[in-house]
Amino acid sequence: MQFVKNILAIVGLVALVAAAAAFVKLEPALSGFDPEARATYAQMAKVLLATGNPAEATVWKAQVKDGLSFDDVDQSIKSVATTMNIKGVGELPLGDQVALMKGTPWRKLKIYLYCNPLTAAKMIDYSDAFSAYLPCRIALLQDKSGKLWIYTLNMDMMIYGGKPLPPELKAEALQVKKIMKMILQQGASGDF
Repeated sequence: MQFVKNILAIVGLVALVAAAAAFVKLEPALSGFDPEARATYAQMAKVLLATGNPAEATVWKAQVKDGLSFDDVDQSIKSVATTMNIKGVGELPLGDQVALMKGTPWRKLKIYLYCNPLTAAKMIDYSDAFSAYLPCRIALLQDKSGKLWIYTLNMDMMIYGGKPLPPELKAEALQVKKIMKMILQQGASGDF
């Protein structure tokens, strides 16, 4: 028994030394990054390690309040977006399309596309790669047990994950983040 404990202690020590070496190696590379980069990546890593699912590590989600129907939440999402003055640029009733193609009922799933076109243009002027993140998406999904959830992309990596964004662009990106989180939270509670 003592032998097993000693082996486990050695494995733990090796893991700590490897983690410290990785930190020392990465620290200079992160020095030019946004001050929030470390916390952003640490949170993503925490979720990834807990779930084993990279998608879970890059989204925000909220379970819809019991008693609200899919249509209730649909209206709430649209209402909050209108109130927050973010432009709806498309809706994809993906769950209905899957049901049509399969010829059998399938879970409810609708994807909403929102955008502030002027902020989007500034993000793309900063880096063409940001075009892949546009427009912002909200997903209203019925899970396999019948519960409703709202998902959206966690924007923190885009905002904080690299070199600091120019101050004006960062302020606009933070405003879009605020709007998307409000749609997520208020949509899930059925607020209009």
